[in-house]
Amino acid sequence: MARRHRVLIVGGGFGGLYAAKALRRAPVEVTLLDRKNHHLFSPLLYQVATGALAPSEIAQPLRVVLRRHANTRVLLGEARTIDAEARSVGLADGTQIPYDSLIVATGAHHAYYGNDDWEVHAPGLKTLEDALLMRARILDAFEAAELQTDKASQDAWMSFVIVGAGPTGVELAGALCEIARDALPRDFRTIDTKDARVLLVELTDRVLPTYPRSLSKAAERQLAQLGTTVMTGTRVTKIDAGGVTVAAPDGGEPTRIEAHTVLWAAGVQVSSFGRVLAAATDAPTDRVGRIEVGRDLTISGHPEIFVVGDLASVGWKPDRQVPGVAQGGIQGGQHAARVISARLDGSDVADFSFRDLGELATIGRLRAVADFRRVRFSGMFAWLTWVVVHIFLLIGLENRILVMVRWGWSFLGRGRGSRLITGPPRHSGGDRDDSGPG
Repeated sequence: MARRHRVLIVGGGFGGLYAAKALRRAPVEVTLLDRKNHHLFSPLLYQVATGALAPSEIAQPLRVVLRRHANTRVLLGEARTIDAEARSVGLADGTQIPYDSLIVATGAHHAYYGNDDWEVHAPGLKTLEDALLMRARILDAFEAAELQTDKASQDAWMSFVIVGAGPTGVELAGALCEIARDALPRDFRTIDTKDARVLLVELTDRVLPTYPRSLSKAAERQLAQLGTTVMTGTRVTKIDAGGVTVAAPDGGEPTRIEAHTVLWAAGVQVSSFGRVLAAATDAPTDRVGRIEVGRDLTISGHPEIFVVGDLASVGWKPDRQVPGVAQGGIQGGQHAARVISARLDGSDVADFSFRDLGELATIGRLRAVADFRRVRFSGMFAWLTWVVVHIFLLIGLENRILVMVRWGWSFLGRGRGSRLITGPPRHSGGDRDDSGPG
C-alpha cells in the first residue's frame, strides 16, 4: 500500500488550525505541531487581561477540536530546527518529524524595537500567560493604591499607560476605564477607583492608524467619553519600574509620567522558528522579519513549504501587505490546504487573494467602530456587530455559550467575574507565578 502524502503543520493558531480543518477529507496524513495544547482565540485576549473572561473561555484543546479528523494527529512540542533538503523538522527534544509538505504558521510576538529591557516593566499580550500577567498587574495596582497614605504614590499606582493605539491598545484602554468606573468602585474603601488615569500613547497622529480617519476620530471621541487620555504624536523614550518618559517624535522636552503599570501594545516580531526557517531556506524577509512568499504562499525554491498568517509577507494592495489579523491567517491556511490537495489531484488552484472582510474594534460597553470598506459606522450598532462576529468565530459551542452568558451578565451587572490574583502581590516585592488558574 502506497504511503500517504505527509503534511506537517507547525502552529495551532488560526492559520494552522484552519489548514488542518481544510485537509480533513484529503488523502493525506496531517500532523499538527504546537508548543501549546490549545487553540487560542487571540482577539479576546484583552478580555482575559481585564477580567471579563476566564482563560478557558477563549481557548480550546487542539485534540478536542480535531478529534473527529481521522487523518490528523496532534503533537505537543516546540519546533527548533529544519532540514529543508531532507524535509524534516527537529523538535526541542531532538525528535525529527518528516514531511512532504510543510505549512508554517507560527505567528508573531511583541517587539520592543531594540529596547528589550522594557519588557519586564511593560508586558505585551500574545498568550494566555501574558493575559494572566497583565490581569495580575492591573488588579495589583489597585490593591497597592489602597495601601498608600501618600497622594503622589497613590496616583502613581492608579495611573495606567498603554503604549500603542492599534486595536489591542484601544480595546485595553476602554476596558481599563470601565473596570475603574463600573466594576471596582464598591470594592475599595480608601481609594476611589474612578480617579484612575488611563493614558494611551501612540507615535502616529491618530488612534487606530490603519482605519479610515473618520473611524479614528470616532474611536478617539468614544475613548474620551470613557475617560482615556489619548496622547498621539508621542514617542516613548524610556520605561522603568516607576513610569514612562515620552517626547514628541521631532524632539522637544521629554515628559515623565509616573505610573507603576505600563502595558505594551505597540509592535510585533516574527517567531523564533520563523527566523530559523528563513535562514535555512535563504528566504527573503521584510523589515520586521516576515518571510516573503509567492502568490501560492510558498517560499521561492521550496514549493513544498508554505508560510501563512502573521509570519508571511504577501502583497495585497500596491502599498499594503495582507494584514496580520485572524482572517489573514484563516484564508492563508485554507489556501495552502487547497494547493496541496490540488497538486495531489493534478489540478490547478488560482493564486492566493486575500478577501477583505472588514475590521472591528471595540472600545467599551456599546462603543465600537466597524470598517466594512463600503460601509463604516461606530457606536452601539458597531458594538453589537462586534459581539455577533466574535461569538460566531469562537471555536467550540461550549465556549460560545459561556462567553455569551458571561457578556450578558457583565452587561447587566457591569462587573468583571475573573478577578483573581495568584501568587504574591507585585507591590510586596515577592516573586510572582502568574501562570496559575484563572
